[in-house]
Amino acid sequence: MKQISILSGKGGVGKSSIVASLGILLAKKYKIVLADCDVDAPNLGLIFGIEEKDFFEWENISTNEKAVFDLKKCIACKKCFDICYFKAIDWINNKPKLKEFGCEGCGACEIVCPVGAIKLKKINNAKIGYAKTKYGFKLVSSQLNIGESGSGKLVNKVKEKAKSIFVDADIMLVDSAAGIGCPVIASVSGSDYAVLVVEPTPASLFDMKRAMSVVEHFDINKGIIINKFDINKKYCKEIEGFAQTQKIKIIGKLPYDKNFVKALVEMKPVIEIDENIRDLFDGVVGEIVKTC
Repeated sequence: MKQISILSGKGGVGKSSIVASLGILLAKKYKIVLADCDVDAPNLGLIFGIEEKDFFEWENISTNEKAVFDLKKCIACKKCFDICYFKAIDWINNKPKLKEFGCEGCGACEIVCPVGAIKLKKINNAKIGYAKTKYGFKLVSSQLNIGESGSGKLVNKVKEKAKSIFVDADIMLVDSAAGIGCPVIASVSGSDYAVLVVEPTPASLFDMKRAMSVVEHFDINKGIIINKFDINKKYCKEIEGFAQTQKIKIIGKLPYDKNFVKALVEMKPVIEIDENIRDLFDGVVGEIVKTC
C-alpha cells in the first residue's frame, strides 16, 4: 500500500478540500482508503457529507497515560511538584493534586517519587471509527477527547486502522493536520510521497518551508500545489522560484474559485460541481501517479 500524505504547514489553505477531490479521482483507477489524521479537528468527512452518525464502530481507545497518586504513601517531599515541566500538579494541604487537563503522561513524577506513591495509568482519551463514502472507498477518522493529549500516537492508530479495514488497498491518502507538531510528524512518517499545499502569501510559504523540513527529514519525494495562485501572482512567482531553486516540482496550480466555498457549504468535493476544476485535478493526479 502506497502512502501519499498531504500537508501544508499553515492551516486554512484548502488542504482537506484538495484531499477529497484527489481521493475521488484516484479511486477511479485504484483501490484507496482515506485517513483523516487531523485528530484535534477532523473535518474530512464533512466534505463528503458524512456526519458523526454515519460512522461505523466508534471505539474508545487509549493513546496516553496520566499520573495517579496514592496519598497514603505520599511523604510530601514535593519532588513530583518540582519536576513537573507542564505544571500539571497543584500542592494543596501539603499533598499533590493533579490538574484536570494538565498531565501529559511523561512519567517524570513517577520516576522521582522515592516511595512509589505515583503510577501512570492508561486513560480513554479518544475515539476512532470509519465511514464509507458514496464513492465506494472508506474514510478513517478519530477525535481526541476535549483537553486530552496524545495526538501523535492517535495518528498512528488512524493509519493502522486504515490498513486493517482495507488490507488490499493500493493507496492510503493521508490528510495531515496543520503545523509541524507530533500529529504531522506521525502523518508523514512512512509516506511514499508528500504533497505540500501552499497559497501565495508570506505566512503560507514560511509555514510550508517548515513542513517541508519534516518531509526532508524522512527523505520523502514531494511536490507542491499552489492553491489560489491568482490572488497574488507576484508572490506566486516567488513560490515558483523557490521550488525551482529547491528542485521541487509544482504539480498543480489551482485558481481562487468561489465554487470551493459553495462545495463546502453543500458538503461536496469541489470537482463534483466544477468541471474546469476537475480537469485541473486530473492533471495533479497524473503528476502524483507518475512520481509516486
